[in-house]
Amino acid sequence: MIHLAGFTCCLGGVALYLLSRSTGRDIKSITRVYQLKDLEQLVEVESKVVPLIIAVSGDVGSETPIKCEHSDVLGVFLKRTAEQQVLRRNWRFSWVRNSTLMQPMTKEVPWYLDDGTGRVNVDVSQGELGLALTVGSDVFEKAEPVSLVQGALGYLKGFKILGVRHVERVVPIGTPLTVVGEAVRDGMGNVRIQKPEQGPFYVTYIPLDQLISKLGDLSRRFKYASMGLTVLGVILISKPVIEYILKRIEDTLERRRRQFALKRVVDAAARRAKPVTGGSNSIYPLEFVLCSSNM
Repeated sequence: MIHLAGFTCCLGGVALYLLSRSTGRDIKSITRVYQLKDLEQLVEVESKVVPLIIAVSGDVGSETPIKCEHSDVLGVFLKRTAEQQVLRRNWRFSWVRNSTLMQPMTKEVPWYLDDGTGRVNVDVSQGELGLALTVGSDVFEKAEPVSLVQGALGYLKGFKILGVRHVERVVPIGTPLTVVGEAVRDGMGNVRIQKPEQGPFYVTYIPLDQLISKLGDLSRRFKYASMGLTVLGVILISKPVIEYILKRIEDTLERRRRQFALKRVVDAAARRAKPVTGGSNSIYPLEFVLCSSNM
């Protein structure tokens, strides 16, 4: 289990490191366009060699904006949801409010960014947008009054329709956006921004400076997290090896201590058994004589 956890941490560290490198490369590969009027010349020069990834900022605009049904808000993307709200009687004979979400409806129109010096078309669908849409309208439409007989039948069935809540979410005209994508020419020769096959792609409300700073912080966090996971993985993998080495060292020291203690006992016994010589007669220690006489 320790080995598996260690390998998992190491693999996670490698994945985070690669993600950090990828985010860092994304930042370096982005060409910042300060004014949209310079985009035409930039595409003419650089897009012939490699795909040109640019970062631009501007206000959302469209020649044919969408108008919300329940408000005067204009936008380029519209998502309309309807939620039917009813009262149901539960087993305790108390009325509980429930809601049922109906099929949402989406609309979108061609749009562009305008920074005052020029404009550029953005070929990004609503599914690729990834933005939190702004609420354009939120209206509750009450149910039409029913007859007395229908009301009585609904009461007996434990069911009463309250109405329908309509919510419209949009990207309003004039919203400042930052778009990072590939700059190409369309069939008419006009410059547009689209999602690249490979490379960074962002559509965000965050200003460009903050976006680049945020990506840099994200890259550094991935790097530090990868280092931490890798160190933890190495520790978990090497823990059994370290425990084995420490056990061997402990066993070796214990064996040497026992050998040293045994040697001291043997030396002490040898000193007690050694006779004391004086002249031609050998005189044994008193303990040895007593032991011999007993035998």
